[in-house]
Amino acid sequence: MTLAQRALDRLQAWPDLTPGPASCGTGRALRSVRDEIVHFHSDRDVDLHLTHRAIQRFQYDLGGSSAIRLVPGSRWVTVHLDCDTDVDLLLSLVSIALKAHQARPATDPPSPCNFHRVTVLPRAGGGEV
Repeated sequence: MTLAQRALDRLQAWPDLTPGPASCGTGRALRSVRDEIVHFHSDRDVDLHLTHRAIQRFQYDLGGSSAIRLVPGSRWVTVHLDCDTDVDLLLSLVSIALKAHQARPATDPPSPCNFHRVTVLPRAGGGEV
């Protein structure tokens, strides 16, 4: 089982998330009542929908992680899953995203995910644990 599949299986069990196709046309998505929260694009690459406020709040932590790719101006962050710790990071960030989207004004327009806007290079020494 791939790391992305393991994360998807765990997140599908969360009562606040519903599976379906990703609106970008590639992969599977999990959505809350209001928004798509996660796009699983490949066996290792996942886009997570945060809010501008959440990204600003955690910007230095997100930018310091080798698993996270930020795109300026995007409300999505790309998480590259190389090991079990990255899956745990993704699960924690999904929890933050769910809370952030509950507080987000309903008037915010949808935002396209980062698919095809981020190139993720493998980390040196990365691999499944």
